[in-house]
Amino acid sequence: MKDLTKGNQVSRKSIEKLDLLLLILETIDLNGIQSLYALSNRLDLNDVLPNKITIWKLRNNNPLRKSYINNNIKVNEFEALIKITVEMSKYLYPYIREILKSKEDIKEDSIIWNDFNKRFIELTKERFNVDSMRVKKLLNQAENGEIIIKSLLILSFCISNQGYQKLKNFLYDF
Repeated sequence: MKDLTKGNQVSRKSIEKLDLLLLILETIDLNGIQSLYALSNRLDLNDVLPNKITIWKLRNNNPLRKSYINNNIKVNEFEALIKITVEMSKYLYPYIREILKSKEDIKEDSIIWNDFNKRFIELTKERFNVDSMRVKKLLNQAENGEIIIKSLLILSFCISNQGYQKLKNFLYDF
């Protein structure tokens, strides 16, 4: 079992994975950061995530971001973001399911998949360092489908009763 936390810090890989999932959710929810903040209030996470700027700063611990700042995100901050991700996944699950379905039935619903992919690419270009090889892969529609589908499936697993623990295990590579 790999431990991707070092003391009271979270690994770079775990931060990258969670931020990508949050970006996928923001691709679906046009209110993005406002929805994340509203969920943090509803989950009573104000002590860890007191405002939208705090959420933004924590997400900037992702080295793939244009505005990367290595602030060594703490475990409790990371786990608060996991809780928000799980709750947002539950709320957006009907849309997640529809996007996945549209990818499988490309003749019928390709508009849904194409619109989603286009918005995902726009958000990625806006927020991530486009010079990174890993980001270039996310921007390439021929290559990003597998990454997006895997991310959407992971978010789908979050809607279960043990969604938080499942996502936490995935992010920490247990």
